[in-house]
Amino acid sequence: MRVDRWTAAEVTYPEQGATRGALPPGYRHAERRDRLGAGSAAFDRAADAVNAWRMHRGAGFTVLSAPATAEPGATVVMRLGPPMVGIVVPCRVIYTVDEPNRRGFAYGTLPGHPVTGEEAFVVGIDDSGEVYLTIRAFSRGSTPLARATGPLGRTFQNLMTGRYVRALRKLL
Repeated sequence: MRVDRWTAAEVTYPEQGATRGALPPGYRHAERRDRLGAGSAAFDRAADAVNAWRMHRGAGFTVLSAPATAEPGATVVMRLGPPMVGIVVPCRVIYTVDEPNRRGFAYGTLPGHPVTGEEAFVVGIDDSGEVYLTIRAFSRGSTPLARATGPLGRTFQNLMTGRYVRALRKLL
């Protein structure tokens, strides 16, 4: 598969960066915050696993093309499922978060992705040392088939966010 065809593609939605604040209307919204563990070592391991795509691999994605770590503007192409019949999910990293107590990134969909929108994955550590993964997303189907799934789209999104959390916990 030629992944370079997405390098110059534009994201498929106008609200770039909206996962940083109020999620835009007209999309299905998802917000989830899960405890991963405690301590600065767990924070560092979790943040590194998110930024180096290990969480995505652990959740069942094959990373076809991506930089070693998430960086703004990078094109990321993954596949969910087996070769030839899996779903290709091309994305662009919209922003990264690199603060003392928060690290992660958000990516947005590119043409060919089954949905349109953005998803953010941010690992944080609070004042008591508890480590959390926060996932925020807005999306809607980009194809007639994806739009026709209706409530199944939310079910699939919930399934995937659960897989991300479980994968990250295993990597700690």
